[in-house]
Amino acid sequence: MNRPVRQRALPAAAPAREDPFLQHPLYAEIEQERYWGGVLGVRDPYYREREALPGGQARLDGRAMRNFASYDYLGLNRHPAVLEAAQEAGARWGISAGGSRMTSGERAVHGALERELADFTGTEAAAVFVSGHATAISVILTLMGPRDLVLHDALAHNCLVLGAESCRAARLAFRHNDLDHLEEVLRRSRHLHDKVLIVSEGLFSMSGDGPDLRALLRIKQRHDAWLMMDEAHALGVLGATGRGIAEHAGVDPRDVEVWFGTLSKSLVGCGGYVCGSRALVDIMRARAPGLVFSVGMPPPVAAASLAALRLLRQEPERVARLRANSRALAEGVRAIGLDAGTAWGEGIVPVILGEVPATLHAAQALEEAGICTFPVLPPGVPEGTARLRFFASAAHGPEDIEAALAALAGLAAAA
Repeated sequence: MNRPVRQRALPAAAPAREDPFLQHPLYAEIEQERYWGGVLGVRDPYYREREALPGGQARLDGRAMRNFASYDYLGLNRHPAVLEAAQEAGARWGISAGGSRMTSGERAVHGALERELADFTGTEAAAVFVSGHATAISVILTLMGPRDLVLHDALAHNCLVLGAESCRAARLAFRHNDLDHLEEVLRRSRHLHDKVLIVSEGLFSMSGDGPDLRALLRIKQRHDAWLMMDEAHALGVLGATGRGIAEHAGVDPRDVEVWFGTLSKSLVGCGGYVCGSRALVDIMRARAPGLVFSVGMPPPVAAASLAALRLLRQEPERVARLRANSRALAEGVRAIGLDAGTAWGEGIVPVILGEVPATLHAAQALEEAGICTFPVLPPGVPEGTARLRFFASAAHGPEDIEAALAALAGLAAAA
């Protein structure tokens, strides 16, 4: 006897799922920014595809432009020796290190890069990390704790601030490059804490200036504190041979406890480094989470940065060209009557326009004139100080600086 086949009921269709992040307050902020960009008639400046070209140029939307938006201070990003080093390292070790350096990712090129970084910066030892941002966080998180104090410049980079927040130490900011304020804070607070770390930068990326390093050293000695200097934008830029703010200020680099920097600017790679005493580096290699718990730096990247560092040592004239270009740019900006703030004219030249709409329109007008730069807006800088940020390069010729100044003069005349 045939039994009837029982039909299975089909499951009910799942209700359409709404993306929960549409209700996130940060998404609402982003949508508001897009709305006002449309109202103002300005193009979204973020995540636009660029192609690096030789000679300090870039291709943007199919057009070759003079590029003032790149960290390639020394013009080494496409240097044949750098490209060849990366290719040879890839052929020898592959692209990935394949594991944490502590376990299985250590390669000979990592140690070679660290030894040359230590020698170049005048310190005992160095450690390289796969991420520059994570390097700063890891260093502060490893060295400081709840009974300590981290004092940082008010314009310190996000990675330094997050490091101070992550370590659960007390965190205080002193006014930008105001060392009298720093000392005042130390007089009030030093006795309340075990260890104190003062954090500043050799060259501030938003303002193009730096601190009085000699005075910083006197202050940290008076108050039994440590000093950490961020050299991300100073290495290859400051000093006659590009050794950073220690060379610029004429001080012994061993007087600074912690040197931190990134490989993504003058050394045209990616990742970060710490330089200092052997004991400091031993602590980083054994305990810093960004080194211990992260994959090792890709060998081709380490090899490229090592080749760039060797070129920096062999060709100090690149530093001289960079300094001549950036000083001509800074002097020209001020001669036009535009505000370059407190910039030293060393690599970074801001043009402070103040209001966001004017800054966005200026960036767009410069692009139409063949000048590639980038608008920096709050909260990246304080309210009322929106700016265009120009990065000079040794790859720029005098005609590039003149073209940028001519375009800026046109903007100033039209204002």
